[in-house]
Amino acid sequence: MKIRIITIGKLKEAYWKAAEAEYLKRLTPYAKTEVLELPDLPSKENASSKEEEEVKIKEGKEILSQLKPNDYVVLLDLGKEEHSSPSLAKQMEKWMTSSGANLTFVIGGSLGLSEQVRSRGNASLSLSKLTFTHQMTRIILLEAIYRSFKINNHEPYHK
Repeated sequence: MKIRIITIGKLKEAYWKAAEAEYLKRLTPYAKTEVLELPDLPSKENASSKEEEEVKIKEGKEILSQLKPNDYVVLLDLGKEEHSSPSLAKQMEKWMTSSGANLTFVIGGSLGLSEQVRSRGNASLSLSKLTFTHQMTRIILLEAIYRSFKINNHEPYHK
């Protein structure tokens, strides 16, 4: 099993990098997990909707260039389906069965995902109704994936 997280933007602070490294280490027994950082494109503070769409399209092309035809793609998207930890664990099992060997999560840029990326997605997931920074989202996603493996393997996890 291989899990990839494709994300726009880099982790800047050492504490986020340490948290990511810890979860990647914890995931080692369950799946080969990697994070692919793509550059976030600058967007003007008062950008027009056309300018924002251009940024999303450019970022989207970068994301799409990293996807393989057999990747099962789960888009992180506000307002989409939310799960409890046990229900996400069940959903992860379904996604892993559907994916064969490649499960790819995509975290878009601050402006969201382009329509081209949305149309490539096989599923969508919202971590919360709350809005988080992209750095926090990345760590929360890693924790949720780790917790799903723990649940699916009938191993103890913090409730």
